Amino acid sequence: MTAEQFIEKLKAHQSGEELRKIRRYFKTGAGEYGEGDVFIGVQMGLVFSLAKEFINLEPGEIEQLLESEIHEARTGAVSIMDFQARQKRTPEARRKELFELYINRHDRINNWDLVDRAAPSVVGGYLFDKPREILYELAHSENLWKRRTSIVSTFYFIRHNQLDDTFKIAEILLHDRHDLIHKAVGGWLRAAGAKDKKQLLAFLTEHAAVMPRTMLRYSLEHFPKSEREHFYTLSACS
Repeated sequence: MTAEQFIEKLKAHQSGEELRKIRRYFKTGAGEYGEGDVFIGVQMGLVFSLAKEFINLEPGEIEQLLESEIHEARTGAVSIMDFQARQKRTPEARRKELFELYINRHDRINNWDLVDRAAPSVVGGYLFDKPREILYELAHSENLWKRRTSIVSTFYFIRHNQLDDTFKIAEILLHDRHDLIHKAVGGWLRAAGAKDKKQLLAFLTEHAAVMPRTMLRYSLEHFPKSEREHFYTLSACS
């Protein structure tokens, strides 16, 4: 299996109607929401199915997919990485290769969907039993997608009831100016709160006054109305 074969099969599923949907969804050409990406109009479900077909693609070939200007090809690349990382039979050496590929080629993982597709398993899963300083470096990066990776990766930890990194990285990103960070941090705080509401309440009590409105709203989605209104009252963004 090769990257070239993947792209050949991918192009066989092109659809003009799907391309119009994708352009509306990703707001192509508008600011940082997919600027410079080339979409060819392939349903994401078909991309994921093709990624499963190519699940044994070697890291070198995955990198070739990441090099493609076609967004769906790079979606396929990160999907293959995710599928490999989640396979129990994947050896530790391959997990390390996938992690390093993700980190070293973050220049090609340059949209929110690519980060969200692979960061939890490829980055978070690899770091689960290892030092996690790299996530804090990413959280301080000037690169939007690296900052998003820092928080999104912690979803793997949340699933295994390790919440501290999520709250610590959320604190670093409190004053981020980008709405894609606000949404990610708020969503991950909500997920952490589903595991430990007291810890989320403590975080909100300390930080709600300075949290961006979107971040606060996302974090409160599962709260009763009375509690939501309490924290909205505290917010300086009310």
